[in-house]
Amino acid sequence: MIAALLGAPGVGKGTQAQLAAERNAWTHLSTGDLLREEVARGSELGKRADAIMRSGELVPDAVMVEIVAARLNALPEGETLLLDGFPRSLPQARALDQLCAGRPVGVALYFTAPEAVLTERLLARGRADDSREVIARRLAVYRETTEPLVAYYRERGLIREILADRAIEEIQKDLLRTLREVRADPSSVS
Repeated sequence: MIAALLGAPGVGKGTQAQLAAERNAWTHLSTGDLLREEVARGSELGKRADAIMRSGELVPDAVMVEIVAARLNALPEGETLLLDGFPRSLPQARALDQLCAGRPVGVALYFTAPEAVLTERLLARGRADDSREVIARRLAVYRETTEPLVAYYRERGLIREILADRAIEEIQKDLLRTLREVRADPSSVS
């Protein structure tokens, strides 16, 4: 099963996906981690991505699709995959549908929290690219390009909302309960 984790920067998708993957031997694919690996290696892709991310913009869809496609093709059949940071746009979602034609997204977990909470969480991370100005830009870009995914997955009956302005363990319990329900009965997604 493929679960797409949706939500604004700082909402905790990565933390939750990592915990769930570790506890259940699932695969966590974080496009943010993949991009940071490219930046650290100093690859051409990494250099381009670094400049884009520092400005608060999103890495182009074609680049992200290329990175994710390589990882998806390497996954064994039947693996539970938690996609963190992909898709972030409608073109990416449509590309994902084509990449996974035989193994479509089974649920889209939509993490929500107030913008003030997101800003404080991002500032607390202490990353060089997390200034107030860049955070404000990233949240604006999110609203413009990523929020339409909620409507896209809602129309397909795949959205499950998770309130992310709570303790990590409370959120994790909701995430695991939701994924177990969907794995047991895929028609339970609403």
